[in-house]
Amino acid sequence: MNKLIIHADEGRHRINKNIYGHFAEHLGRGIYEGFWVGEDSPIPNTRGIRNDVVALLKKIKPPVLRWPGGCFADEYHWRDGIGNRASRPAMVNTHWGGETENNDFGTHEFFDLCEMLECEPYICGNVGSGEVREMAQWIEYCTHPGGAPMSEERKCNGRESPWTLRYFGVGNESWGCGGNMTPEFYADQYRRYQTYVRNFGDSKIFKIAGGANAEDYQWTKVLMERAAAMMDGLSLHFYSVAHDWNAKGSATKFDESQYFSTLKKCLQIEELIARHNAIMDKHDPQKRVAMIVDEWGTWWDVEPETNPGFLYQQNTMRDALVAALSLHVFNSHCERVQMANIAQTANVLQAMILTDGAQAITTPTYHVFDLLREHQNATLLPHDLAQREYSLHGETMPAFSISASSRDEKIHVTIAHCDPHQNAEIEIEIRGAAVSNISAKVLSVQTMNAHNTFQNPVAVAPRALAEKRLMDGKVLITLPPMSLVQLQMT
Repeated sequence: MNKLIIHADEGRHRINKNIYGHFAEHLGRGIYEGFWVGEDSPIPNTRGIRNDVVALLKKIKPPVLRWPGGCFADEYHWRDGIGNRASRPAMVNTHWGGETENNDFGTHEFFDLCEMLECEPYICGNVGSGEVREMAQWIEYCTHPGGAPMSEERKCNGRESPWTLRYFGVGNESWGCGGNMTPEFYADQYRRYQTYVRNFGDSKIFKIAGGANAEDYQWTKVLMERAAAMMDGLSLHFYSVAHDWNAKGSATKFDESQYFSTLKKCLQIEELIARHNAIMDKHDPQKRVAMIVDEWGTWWDVEPETNPGFLYQQNTMRDALVAALSLHVFNSHCERVQMANIAQTANVLQAMILTDGAQAITTPTYHVFDLLREHQNATLLPHDLAQREYSLHGETMPAFSISASSRDEKIHVTIAHCDPHQNAEIEIEIRGAAVSNISAKVLSVQTMNAHNTFQNPVAVAPRALAEKRLMDGKVLITLPPMSLVQLQMT
């Protein structure tokens, strides 16, 4: 039997709720239809923002939302998205499908959305094609309390009081779509631009430098050497692509070897975080600078007969397990990892929600965020696990991934079971706390490519787990194949 020991009295580090953050880019139907339908839409909305999507997201308590990109951020000029919508200039979204962007959704609409979701806004500024003055004025427009040129313009556009802007990214993927810069050049640009990301009134902005692409450790080294003292966070991007970028494969039509390779690929984030963290530790042993994994998730070929530039893909139990495994890794590194933003929230890549006109459905990944939300701001509990491995064609990976935390005198444990073939029994011992009550939910499927559709929106959904019991102070549970279990113990 697999055995798990949780040390309930040895927790020392808090899991920042922002690890469960989200990302919404002006990409395909991510903003337009995903969130924004306009006040005149027959789809029920509040000030143009669709009510159903907001209601669904609030259930999983999104702590932070990153916007407007992504690659789009470095061609976005914020002044195009303020004022009377009928007068806002259009632009071509050159990164994503070559579609014309009408700028109906801009700064005011974004902050309105964040207030509806009760989450923190995280704005990514334009370094690639923008000017220092442009970025400085955007900060003033958003956060200056009054009497400055930009704050007065904000008031004329309908917002009297400043918004609270806690997180600001200085550029995005500056090594690629954000300018194709060298790390040395970007480090100097970061130092220059961040100087003008000023604090007005009571605001205190957390400045995030654009970090590495996956295993580009040199980028992290240079940024930490040259600019660590001027940043609060350094980003990291990593996508779980099972094969290669030119042949990613279908989101729903795959075999066990593709399932296995994807899960094993996503676990590489553990090594990436550890190695980037080791570099950061040399320059910041107190871990003042946070690691911000502000783009992560799966990336598949787009769904047939959809615009290839819109990155619309389905979402199966394979994606759900990638999400669970990744979030468990982020939790385990919560000393350094202070935020993560899955790509993306609606209708793009590994989405929480898919829409089709007036319909909105949740994905298996949405349910992962729901089952893991009790870890937000909880104390990480160390654990020991004696487990078997999941093997295929001579390769192996752990059969289980675990995260345990405590908050409000409750212990929460989430267990991802990767093996698609057999049930698994786990014996759980809680040391340092007595357990008398246990509740459990499970997300499981019969086939690894199971997913929700507009015809069957609850094909993959959590249910109560009956296969659990308390015996001699230990918890015994049976996990179905390829499943995620949430336990709450008191």
